[in-house]
Amino acid sequence: MRTDGIGTADAARAGGKGRGGRRRGGVEWLLPALFAVAVVSMGFGHYPLSPAAVLDVLWSALVGAPSAQPPAVENVVLAVRLPRVLAAMLVGASLAAAGAAYQTLFRNPLASPAILGVSAGAGFGAALAMLLYGSALAVQGAAFAGGLCAVGAAMFVAGRLGNGSALVLVLAGLVVSALFQALTSALKYVADPTDTLPAIVFWLLGSLGRVGMSDLAWAAPFALLGLSVLFLLRWPTQVLEAGDDEARTLGIPVGALRIVLIVAATLMTAAAVSISGIVGWVGLLVPHLARLLVGPAYGTLLPASALLGAGYLLLVDGLCRSAFAAELPLGIVTAVLGAPVFVVILAKARRQWS
Repeated sequence: MRTDGIGTADAARAGGKGRGGRRRGGVEWLLPALFAVAVVSMGFGHYPLSPAAVLDVLWSALVGAPSAQPPAVENVVLAVRLPRVLAAMLVGASLAAAGAAYQTLFRNPLASPAILGVSAGAGFGAALAMLLYGSALAVQGAAFAGGLCAVGAAMFVAGRLGNGSALVLVLAGLVVSALFQALTSALKYVADPTDTLPAIVFWLLGSLGRVGMSDLAWAAPFALLGLSVLFLLRWPTQVLEAGDDEARTLGIPVGALRIVLIVAATLMTAAAVSISGIVGWVGLLVPHLARLLVGPAYGTLLPASALLGAGYLLLVDGLCRSAFAAELPLGIVTAVLGAPVFVVILAKARRQWS
């Protein structure tokens, strides 16, 4: 059973010590590790490149000097793989950080960015745009708007029926998610099976193959804004994890904080899903992995989740585009890898969440 609020808060303030009082590792090593994974990931593909070649192209572009690499290599690194790597990092970090925030906010190890219906709403918005317009910009904008509308509907229902109850909010999210999934199925039913339907199905499976710098230019501000808000509010959120009563005792406006956290996490998730499609398991799996590495203290867990999520999706995307002749959808690979790994992580962390 969960300990009382004061005991839980004291444990959180202790900085995430492991069993027996042994302090777990920090996040300092994750940033250089992420940079190394990004460089290696830019070498993945059917046109493999060495890390030295990738670094030479990146350094030359950064300082404005001519590169020693052939023009074809420069084009592959800067025009093809750099936007994709940056997108993978943005999407992975956004989903993982949002998952960590939701798990802490709802004190539920099974919470994920999709818990309030943002993924289902984004899927419906994208499918509707493909059916009516078809342009990439319209699809991304509609996916972003659909995700926000779904979460807004869940919060509206919870506010009217549950007076801000977290449990009612989760239940409202499940209802809204089921509704938007049904609407998406209806759109797939009426879509042209030779053209529109395959595009909808492929988008729903998730992919970063068509992401360019222009897509990142409009999605990144929303994702970074949400991540900044979560980071700035990490200490009040850590107190909130101990319980609403203790948070109120310390002067924290619980209702307002919960709304701000949900809005910030929703912005991040909607921005990520709008450019990648629906990529499951990242927001559920990675926070648990980060918790095992750095401990449960939210102040450390949040940046660790973001960095691990960015690196995890980089590795998965590299596997998707290099393992087979045809590129695999991200959603399939994250589910195949995530399900067994999640079982192992839960087996190791079951006492922490009991």
